Amino acid sequence: MTAQPPIPATPAQPGLAAPAPGIAIAFMLCATAFIAATTLLAKALGTDTLGPPLHPVHVSHGRFLFAWITIACVIAALRPCLTRPNWGLHIGRTLTGFGGVTCMFAAAALIPLADATAITFLNPVFGMILAIPLLGERVGKWRWLAAAIAFAGALVLIRPGAGAIAPGAFLALAAALAFGLELTFIKRLAGRERPLQILFVNNSLGVLIATAAVIAVWQPPTVAQWAALAALGTLMAAAQACFVNAVARADASLVTPFSYLTLVFAALYDFAVFGVTPTGLSLLGATIIIAGAALLAWREARAKAPSIAPPDVNRS
Repeated sequence: MTAQPPIPATPAQPGLAAPAPGIAIAFMLCATAFIAATTLLAKALGTDTLGPPLHPVHVSHGRFLFAWITIACVIAALRPCLTRPNWGLHIGRTLTGFGGVTCMFAAAALIPLADATAITFLNPVFGMILAIPLLGERVGKWRWLAAAIAFAGALVLIRPGAGAIAPGAFLALAAALAFGLELTFIKRLAGRERPLQILFVNNSLGVLIATAAVIAVWQPPTVAQWAALAALGTLMAAAQACFVNAVARADASLVTPFSYLTLVFAALYDFAVFGVTPTGLSLLGATIIIAGAALLAWREARAKAPSIAPPDVNRS
């Protein structure tokens, strides 16, 4: 959510695929549709739609378990050359990603999917801010302007001073913060390992962490819930694969705008399945957040050559 709700991923290795902008856009559209579908499934699992509501940690466990099974099958089929992982960075990335995914799934069960998705689009902004003390990066006025715009949009959605603030909004904000922290680990991993290895190690560690965490809240899922958990994990793995293929075939500046369609798909799914229609304030807040995130992505693309990775659908 994420997910992914979205964070930059490791750029594809040079020579991995020939440039193909049209195919790259198609892959990114598939990735956004898949990641939005995972939040829809998380909402169904976190409410009484498919049976007794499952705890967000339980949903995260299913996400990592079935994503790992999918990616492990791909590894077994392709037999890629794996190198020694940087365990410290992978563990930090997986812990923060697990926290972000769990908060995102919890938020999806409490507030409209469009609102939860929009708030988590703050993650690159949090990543920018955290990179100052953690990575020693310097941030110029344009990036601070982008951050201010995005946070203004979040305030529209959270609406402080208008009564009780929905707990789901705070959970989505926590997810964005966790994904932003995860971004600092991903930046340090960039270029060190191949994307498929990073996905495999991330999901392997995620299964171990989620299994340990789910023991305290485990409850037997219904048959429908097992099916939804399997679909959620498989769709997440598919979203990650589509994202990697998208950034391998075109510049980030081209595919970045299409990643924001995650919000559109989330709103459509929420309306089709749960009959939730975004309010005017929801649309305004989401638009402002996306404007800030898009400005930040544009400045990053201008600052780094030849390109950078766009917001990732890989919600850990």
